[in-house]
Amino acid sequence: MLEPASVFTFFEEICQIPRPSKHEEQMIGYLMEFGKKYNLETKRDEAGNVLIRKPATAGNEKKPTVILQSHIDMVCEKNEDTVHDFLKDPIEIVIQGEWMKAKGTTLGADNGIGVAVQLAVLAADDLAHGPLECLFTVDEETGLTGAFALQKGFMEGKILLNLDSEDEGEIFVGCAGGIDSVGEFTYTPVEVPKGYFFFRVDVKGLKGGHSGNEIHLERGNANKILNRLLLQTSRTYDLYLCEINGGNLRNAIPREAYAIAAVPFAEKEKIRVDLNVFTADIEEELSVSDPDVKILLQSESPLPYAIDKETTHRLLLTLQAIHHGVYVKSQAIPDLVESSSNLASVKMKENQVIRIETSQRSSILSARNNVADTVRAAMELGGAKVSYGNGYPGWNPNPDSPILRVAVDSYKRLFGKEPLVKAIHAGLECGLFLDKYPGMDMVSFGSTIKETHSPNEMMDIPSVTKFWKHLVDILEHIPE
Repeated sequence: MLEPASVFTFFEEICQIPRPSKHEEQMIGYLMEFGKKYNLETKRDEAGNVLIRKPATAGNEKKPTVILQSHIDMVCEKNEDTVHDFLKDPIEIVIQGEWMKAKGTTLGADNGIGVAVQLAVLAADDLAHGPLECLFTVDEETGLTGAFALQKGFMEGKILLNLDSEDEGEIFVGCAGGIDSVGEFTYTPVEVPKGYFFFRVDVKGLKGGHSGNEIHLERGNANKILNRLLLQTSRTYDLYLCEINGGNLRNAIPREAYAIAAVPFAEKEKIRVDLNVFTADIEEELSVSDPDVKILLQSESPLPYAIDKETTHRLLLTLQAIHHGVYVKSQAIPDLVESSSNLASVKMKENQVIRIETSQRSSILSARNNVADTVRAAMELGGAKVSYGNGYPGWNPNPDSPILRVAVDSYKRLFGKEPLVKAIHAGLECGLFLDKYPGMDMVSFGSTIKETHSPNEMMDIPSVTKFWKHLVDILEHIPE
């Protein structure tokens, strides 16, 4: 049996409940029933955030209230050959040695393991702790809408432990803020002349990953690779672009993309030769960071219409110009990415619209806005209609945080070594909590999770044990 048993039991239960972002209704219902089952004060707000309160254990009544927080939604990514409906099907757990994975899909340990730990604390009758509030937020992954909607007064505690970090042994005291930038092209359908060879190109086999946690690893972006090939081809042959589709979520580095295009039949074999050369170049470039990249070409049935040539030209140039990856490193914190951008998805929509979705992150607000303006400039120069969200704030580190001292001392006492205290380039909800609750004292920590936001997501099982012990010890040693 996996230990701690209660944590993994609750995690397995959570994996049976569909909880894509913006579709967390069943999970909300589960939490409301959980509170009722354990006779705990439970409430939800209009956004769907749930708060469950647990009184202090005997002798700990004078301790301050501590908030434990996780988000209940998960990123839903699957391999192309995996049959899975995230709105209906449970996540199938697979154990490989000391790692827990899912069968062809994301595991949802981000942030399901944090939720499971909260439930285990609420259900336990053998822990020592002061008054607790467990906050479960909705829709963190696609807009932070739960944290945005959180109202003042919903919680009473002034100490918050965010359980959404993914490197055991590291305590986070700061995170990046972010904003989304979207460009839309409107095209005119045109007929493809007779005598053209239709083909489909697929880019796949990439690792993808979290656009905050893994952006510095220089992994391939399927949209960028596909566009590079299409632009190169359009400059050599009379290319008609019929379809283009790649990526899904704004906070995931795109792993797969495809396009359907046509060139004169006389160029058929040249296209195949060019693809082989192009593939060899990409394989060499990504030989370390993404060695399993595949670029496949196959014949395709003729399509009646394509995107007009002018729009195709502007679209390909825009995608080439949009920055993807690290924009600048921090001057204050070694090896920390300060600003980055993710070319997340390219989708053909109704009414002859092609939609480009990107996200920008930075630990400095002005720098975030600068990289966003750089991306939007490329879109505007290409003739796209540009829109963007309100963004979300970063979380500035507080080196004098009292709860940080408690967390560091706890880790040293338990494991005999110093934890790493860091800031993270990924976004956490902590910045929004500070907006609503100024003066909130916070840290973030968790178990080790790799390849998040991809079907390769995996959680280190022994790290969950250490995560649990650390949390329990922190709660026991909160000073009065």
